[in-house]
Amino acid sequence: MADDTVPTEDVEIVGPPETLGQSDIAGQTTDSGKGRIFPCEGCGADLHFDIGQQRLKCPYCGFEKELELREDAEIREQDLEGMLQRVQAQHDAGHADDQPGDQEVRCESCAGTVLFTGTLTSSECPYCGSPIQREKIHSATQRIPVDGVLPFLVDESVARRKLAEWISSRWFAPTEFTKRGAEGRFNGVYLPYWTFDAMTFNVYRGERGENYTVTVGSGNNRRTETRTRWYDAHGNFQRFFDDVLVVATTGLPRNYILGLEPWPLAKCLPFTQQVLAGYMARTYDLPLQGGFEDAKQRVKDAIHIDVCQRIGGDQQRIHVLNTRLDALTFKHLLLPVWMLAYRHHGKPYRVFINAGTGEVQGERPYSFVKIAFAVLGIAAVALLAAFLLAQR
Repeated sequence: MADDTVPTEDVEIVGPPETLGQSDIAGQTTDSGKGRIFPCEGCGADLHFDIGQQRLKCPYCGFEKELELREDAEIREQDLEGMLQRVQAQHDAGHADDQPGDQEVRCESCAGTVLFTGTLTSSECPYCGSPIQREKIHSATQRIPVDGVLPFLVDESVARRKLAEWISSRWFAPTEFTKRGAEGRFNGVYLPYWTFDAMTFNVYRGERGENYTVTVGSGNNRRTETRTRWYDAHGNFQRFFDDVLVVATTGLPRNYILGLEPWPLAKCLPFTQQVLAGYMARTYDLPLQGGFEDAKQRVKDAIHIDVCQRIGGDQQRIHVLNTRLDALTFKHLLLPVWMLAYRHHGKPYRVFINAGTGEVQGERPYSFVKIAFAVLGIAAVALLAAFLLAQR
């Protein structure tokens, strides 16, 4: 892994062709390699999505352009069971929902050719730095199209400030690290997500435990014990789950990605490739069925906690818990993340920042000297407390 970038093995420089692309009817530039950029109407350079203005902006002449969204565009919930049946039918017909393979995409600005592999769908041209996208990957007939996208709301300067605050608050981090910080290049990436809605009907039977104390023994053996009385508990209830999130790309540390939640999903826009201009993006490699299985586990865990709260008491036992899921729907979203890869004493670390809220999650180095002193300090306090108790 490079010192200041996220892994870039998905982009390979192939070489510049001799011909340029043509402009499509919508004004976006396309070519036979199905690349897309957004040319500036003022100077012809490539427009980027500007986070502060929430519109396309030319980094050279300052020309700005509003996002082009259809008046009737909206983010709609999709029927889950119907889509799963469609995916299965495609699989049975030999048209499986495979990951996109290698594809050569030509840059309209410099005529360089970039090889996209795997699920990478948006990147920068390695020759001139222009934003370049795979065309129609997000809406291919054998791929489930994107329903909505959350634009970058936290710009890079704010992300760096959030990162600095996160580093300074890390306990047991090396002093050198807290002073120097994480040095490297931020990469803005749109990650694919599935969201699921479900109405659940739940029936449970178990026991509620209520603790009480008794005094037993005599003399030096006199002591207090905690015991529990158990009572029957049962019931049923409905609970609606809205937008259960499942990241649809593999290879990322699950605990850190989950730690980025919650997301401001109410600020999502109907999908447009314009907000991808200047940023990397990926399509899903976790299929819809796999995402639904993950979501069901999250729903199951949440219902288990809910049942324990309904049983109440000091302890709970659940003997039977049956759940039925109805009104199943889903959406396919792209959510923005700032990613940073850095090294500390030669060891690589990764940090992820929710570009909608500024939440920071990631890997960090530890100071074993500080940890050792902390352990010794705790041990010394424990010994002192034991000594004072014995004296008393």
